[in-house]
Amino acid sequence: MEKVDVALISIQFGAEKMDVTAIHHYLSEESYWARGISLEKVKMSIENAFCAGAFYQEKQVGFVRAVTDYATFAWISDVYILEEFAGAGIGKKMLSEFFAQEWFGELRRIMLATKDAHSLYEQFNFTELDKPEMIMQVLNDKFVLL
Repeated sequence: MEKVDVALISIQFGAEKMDVTAIHHYLSEESYWARGISLEKVKMSIENAFCAGAFYQEKQVGFVRAVTDYATFAWISDVYILEEFAGAGIGKKMLSEFFAQEWFGELRRIMLATKDAHSLYEQFNFTELDKPEMIMQVLNDKFVLL
């Protein structure tokens, strides 16, 4: 496929505008971070996050979501551009419009995890953790209810 002119890409916001089936397909079949995720979990994650999608001729070709309180913190997740559309600047356009939301500028911390897109996120001022020793996690199989 020839590179798509990024000017032909529209960025849309809101869970109701996302193609949940397409997002589920990508996450469950192609992503390295959510392989095998259920459709129900994808639906719930979209409904409970601030979402944006990149669209080309009504086809969703990219996605990003933020889990956020809209006041102090956001976790950026599930960012992708379909492989056949990669390299055309669509990811940069999608993230530029996503982060242009006024409330993003008010957040104290925005975080994400990536295996292979560091150079993209560095363009948006993401850096390595300044104090990684302060970050902890609970993996699902180790979670204990008290």
